[in-house]
Amino acid sequence: MNRTDLQRIAVQHLDAAKSLLQSGHWGPAYYLAGYSIECGLKACIARQFREYDFPNLQTVKDSYTHDLGKLVRTASLSKELRLAEDGSDVFKLNWATVKDWSADSRYEDRSQTRATGIIAAIDAKPNGVLEWITQHW
Repeated sequence: MNRTDLQRIAVQHLDAAKSLLQSGHWGPAYYLAGYSIECGLKACIARQFREYDFPNLQTVKDSYTHDLGKLVRTASLSKELRLAEDGSDVFKLNWATVKDWSADSRYEDRSQTRATGIIAAIDAKPNGVLEWITQHW
């Protein structure tokens, strides 16, 4: 899987999450929406790797996580994230809505409000989390 694949999957998962939300499947919509951010951040990490360069082992290990905060750090985007939060209260709120997503949410029932909230935070224009990620992938 390469960076382009991860970018495509991130967008597809958000689109699928919207469809699930429309059909009343709030738990799966919430889970898949968060997964779109995971894939987007992994695309940002993949951007760091250069063809024929041997990747840093710790970076590779740190990439195999579902923890969005850790993925931001592994993608070397912590400073950019702070700048985006400082520059926009809307983005700051959107990130706060998304950052605690976990892969374990696939086992949890989510309300319509929570699913709608995470999708709106990811998809907002401007100041949505996926829009911010696309600036770095």
